[in-house]
Amino acid sequence: MSLRTGPFPAVALTVAGLLLTGCAGDPGDTAPVAANRSTREAAKSGPNARSGAEGQLGRAQVIPALGPGTSAKITAANKQAVVVVGDDPDSNKSVATLYERDPVLGWKPVSDPWPAHNALLGWTEDHHTADHRSPIGVFGLTDAGGMLPNPGTKLPYDEGPAFDAPGTGFEGEPLEGSFDYVVAINYNREPGNSPLDWTRPLGMEKGGGIWIHVDHGGPTQGCVALPRARMKELLRWLDPAKQPVVVMGDLTGLGR
Repeated sequence: MSLRTGPFPAVALTVAGLLLTGCAGDPGDTAPVAANRSTREAAKSGPNARSGAEGQLGRAQVIPALGPGTSAKITAANKQAVVVVGDDPDSNKSVATLYERDPVLGWKPVSDPWPAHNALLGWTEDHHTADHRSPIGVFGLTDAGGMLPNPGTKLPYDEGPAFDAPGTGFEGEPLEGSFDYVVAINYNREPGNSPLDWTRPLGMEKGGGIWIHVDHGGPTQGCVALPRARMKELLRWLDPAKQPVVVMGDLTGLGR
């Protein structure tokens, strides 16, 4: 019997279906840090660069690498952001950093850069089922779950055996344990439901089942994957009162 620790209804959905439409692979323990270097350099240069304390304040007010179009999708109510940046639109390796919004100083990083994997073929602004690309954009993070008990998240958490992940990934690595901890990314889904919920408001052809989940050592079908310890850290950090979002994509896509 599936144990429920959040206000989710029972969902008749197999993880095998999710593997065909969204999650199916995860990052290893190493990933390029060039994206993080790029964002740091972007913050240090340009026409608005300042020196000393004034410069520190100016840089803290925005999230590096985000262009005006992407930044405009983050509302004043969003106080937490998981920023996942890839160097190249066709790369399946990326870097994730946690940010919090200070009421005076603006956005500031609250974690080191974490290695991450995204979809096999990189990123897209027009995601479709089985295109093996992760959707670019800003998406809410409202619901979590996994095979294992809640590690301490404040998000509604759905625990149960339906999060089993059989089979192998694109590089032949076992998927077992990938869904021990997951956070649903609110791309083409109804917030407030288990990550296993099958509702697709944009239609089935636009994919779904896009999660942040445990790395299994290879690229995903559309998800973002983090090392196991980082997943537990993320779950404990996320606070629904701060309306967290994930901001994800390659440098070019996020820079618009």
